[in-house]
Amino acid sequence: MNNIREDITEEDLKVRGKYRDSIDLLRSRLSILSGEDKLMMTMYWENGNSLHQISTLAGVSRLSIARRIDNITKRLMEGQYIICLRNRDKFTRRQMAIAKEYYLLGLSMKKIAGKRDWSYYRVRQILQRIKLVLELVSSESCKSKLTDDEKKKLAIENGGMVNADI
Repeated sequence: MNNIREDITEEDLKVRGKYRDSIDLLRSRLSILSGEDKLMMTMYWENGNSLHQISTLAGVSRLSIARRIDNITKRLMEGQYIICLRNRDKFTRRQMAIAKEYYLLGLSMKKIAGKRDWSYYRVRQILQRIKLVLELVSSESCKSKLTDDEKKKLAIENGGMVNADI
């Protein structure tokens, strides 16, 4: 027999909408991935395959698939690599490749250095430059979102000088 469900509260609808927006954002970012990661994430998020089904096909444990999906999902939602893509004119091809390996694929600096046959110091130096550009871009976007009143308050806090960049 069918049970009649109570009306959904407005608060529950907001929560569901929030999650729905996050899932839609995640699905739109799946196109950035490639290879096994893209296949696995598409199977999970788009096709609704279970972790057991994916692990059976991949030939690895269900827990390792769950961990991998969780890590990739976190990196896609953080969006550091997305910011790099939006500002790719500020980076060289090598820097973009390293940003992808570090921010999207989750490779360590040591693994990136070994893969590219570079020194660890060189990879760290490039990542520091990438992080600096990301910080500048995010601070610029925060400043551009300020209202006129917030800009005046910021100018007063900066010693009364009005910054032309703000």
